[in-house]
Amino acid sequence: MATIHFVLQGKGGVGKSFIASLLVQYLKLKGCAVDAIDTDPVNNTLAGYKEFDVSILPILRENNVDPRMFDSLMETALGLPEDAHLVIDNGASSFIPLCSYLLENEAINLLQAEGHTVMLHSVVTGGQGIMDTVNGLAALAKYFPEAHLAVWLNPKDGEIALDGLTFYDFKVFKEYGNSFHSVIELPHRNTATFGKDLSDHLARRLSFDAAINSSQPIMVRRRLSKYWDDVVAIMDRANLLMGRAA
Repeated sequence: MATIHFVLQGKGGVGKSFIASLLVQYLKLKGCAVDAIDTDPVNNTLAGYKEFDVSILPILRENNVDPRMFDSLMETALGLPEDAHLVIDNGASSFIPLCSYLLENEAINLLQAEGHTVMLHSVVTGGQGIMDTVNGLAALAKYFPEAHLAVWLNPKDGEIALDGLTFYDFKVFKEYGNSFHSVIELPHRNTATFGKDLSDHLARRLSFDAAINSSQPIMVRRRLSKYWDDVVAIMDRANLLMGRAA
């Protein structure tokens, strides 16, 4: 049946919407039917990509998250046709409410009982957010062992390492690594060239295809094309299509 992708992390500003956008673009590149929903009650970043036709789920009621609004999310997911994909970008402020909803309602088991595949995508970043993101990942691994969990290592804020230890030495990997569906290491590039181009690209809310075929300077387009090619190759190896030929 369908595959539902939840992008979840309790720390803000770590690249959740970027990863959600990569998923949408990758799945479309592979010829999949893709829908996307933005549930972030503060910043609808994914919905800013007009090419993706993202739906916004308004989950705030009187400045509080109304968990009953996630019922409509489940209705959409349960009604997906065969081989379709749904990408759900969730905000940091609604991380706990959505996770609590999924647990309380045994929502992942329900989706799987209907023949759907559920993938949780969590981000680990470097810099000051490293421990917060590691703890968020550990919570997902602990409470949702029935789901396929893809870990995204995003080096945008620095190397993902602590006291000389890499992610693969961390307690969370030693404890749960065997159950991870995949670990996806996003490319680290020179911040003055690739990094600046990528930052500007994200601010424009454009797909890589649109940017590569735009009127931007040739070298900018070349670097964005190289980055996108590298990301596609990395995602191919992550088996995000669940066995279907990439």
